[in-house]
Amino acid sequence: MEIERASVGKYVLRNVRGGSMSMGTGQDASFTPVELLLAAIGACTAIDVDHITARRAEPTQFSVQVTGDKIRDEAGGNRMQNLTVEFTVTFPQGADGDRAREALPRSLQQSHERLCTVSRTVELGIPVSIVEAAGSTGD
Repeated sequence: MEIERASVGKYVLRNVRGGSMSMGTGQDASFTPVELLLAAIGACTAIDVDHITARRAEPTQFSVQVTGDKIRDEAGGNRMQNLTVEFTVTFPQGADGDRAREALPRSLQQSHERLCTVSRTVELGIPVSIVEAAGSTGD
């Protein structure tokens, strides 16, 4: 993942496959870093759940709401708490829809406990290293 500055508070994210999107501070329609974190958590689980349940039946509704509270903790640092990923999923009537409905709770649990790399990493609290690249301070 590469992030390039476009202007103050505006950045372009690029992945190795050529995809790009804008990111910013919330002053325009661009996603903020916190929104991207929430989106990554929700999307990771959504992909897992969709792959498992759609083998049984195509959903008639599939939406995910991800919420959390941004707080300043006792140490004075910003962080998120109360992260919740809420699924609203419906399937058609019939045997296939019944099988998909039956698989839904198990797929949510499997994603949370072992499949979703993003939410598992957040929950485990993996350290992040912030480093300055050699030669980046001047010409």
